[in-house]
Amino acid sequence: MELLYPLKFKTIFKDKIWGGNKIKSVLGKNFSPLPNCGETWEISGVSGNVSVVSEGPLQGKDLKTLIDSYQGELVGEKIFKKFGDDFPLLIKFIDANDDLSIQVHPDDELGMKRHKSFGKTEMWYVIQADPGSSLISGFNQEIDRNKYLEYFNGGKLTDILNREAVADEDVFFLPAGRVHTIGRGLLIAEIQQTSDITYRIYDFDRVDDNGNKRELHVEEALDAIDYNFYKQYKTNYPKNLNEVVQLVTCPYFTTNKLNFNKAVTRDHFGLDCFKILICVEGELKLSYDKGEIPMKKGDAVLVPAVIKKFTLIPLGEFKVLESYVE
Repeated sequence: MELLYPLKFKTIFKDKIWGGNKIKSVLGKNFSPLPNCGETWEISGVSGNVSVVSEGPLQGKDLKTLIDSYQGELVGEKIFKKFGDDFPLLIKFIDANDDLSIQVHPDDELGMKRHKSFGKTEMWYVIQADPGSSLISGFNQEIDRNKYLEYFNGGKLTDILNREAVADEDVFFLPAGRVHTIGRGLLIAEIQQTSDITYRIYDFDRVDDNGNKRELHVEEALDAIDYNFYKQYKTNYPKNLNEVVQLVTCPYFTTNKLNFNKAVTRDHFGLDCFKILICVEGELKLSYDKGEIPMKKGDAVLVPAVIKKFTLIPLGEFKVLESYVE
């Protein structure tokens, strides 16, 4: 078999009713002939949307085939034992030219019960925010199921939702069960469990080109929602240069931010897992014992578990999100 190396994949483009042009204008990805692009799936093991390697000796091979062939060498022995050929994370870029629907995702227990699927815990890193942009995460007051239904049925759901002003580099962690939506004007990198289950609660009465409203999942959402109120929804973190800063750690993934203007060596000898690197600003070279590959803003790279040590060499300065499963 071919030796494993850091893998890039062909971008999967998704046009959405709320999509815009920033995937092309900011990230440099040409989604023609689609009229717009709301999402790109950069690394995906979702059935029907499995990522395909874009370059190198394994070009043309899809992620599931590679996991079947390389198993623990690619994803980590522990990960392969738990997930088999299902890749546990899904990496996206999202361009909201309009507000997304207000929605919620089930947790693992409900996802398995209803859909034979994992739940969806996710995080957002804001790459670029237009002035005045905002998003919704959670509730702005103590509520319960009955109070939620009272506001929902009264057409006043947004009165009890927590809306936050958003700026570049903001981070939000969204455990399964949290009601949320991405607001217009935001370009986001999303790291999530591998799941495509969304319960759409409210869609602002939008219609598609044929005049049809999108399906809502009002009843399904009731058992999925976390009705608790939290004092803090945005993740506070130090924006330090030349330092590895942890943004999120949870049972499903850990994500660090690397903002460097000098070379940094990452040594993961104690980690039995793949590493995902997402470049959200700048350019760099990823150097490992068998060679190096270039990375630029908008690139996502899967570093196989068998590659424990690598160095990121900036061409100026870079910002990279590094994710793995512990």
